[in-house]
Amino acid sequence: MSMTDPISDMLTRIRNGQKAAKLRVTMPASKLKVSIAKVLEAEGYLDGVATEDEENNKRTLTLTLRYHEGQPVIERIERASRPGLRLYARANELPTVQGGLGVVIVSTSNGVMTDREARAQGHGGEVLCFVS
Repeated sequence: MSMTDPISDMLTRIRNGQKAAKLRVTMPASKLKVSIAKVLEAEGYLDGVATEDEENNKRTLTLTLRYHEGQPVIERIERASRPGLRLYARANELPTVQGGLGVVIVSTSNGVMTDREARAQGHGGEVLCFVS
């Protein structure tokens, strides 16, 4: 059976992994998932991102979760745009999370980036998820 929303599945795996205090979570890889993971790593929410090629030309994405004093660094991670209701915003209309303390991940024509980078470059796009 095919998956309807792979990005939501990725975020749920991260949430569940942190609740179970796992060091790593593994999932099927895609270009968009890898891009989102690299943004999370660059922002300091993840310790590592690795992709591996397995048999049958299937790639897996392994995320190393980050903890600070035993607590997960990611307090909240949730999907904004979903298959049934896509959420798009212009550069000057991009939402903020916790007054700028969190991150909004946006898919733009120049790739996946944070809301701050998108505003600085003047790009709008699809609002993928909120992270704080």
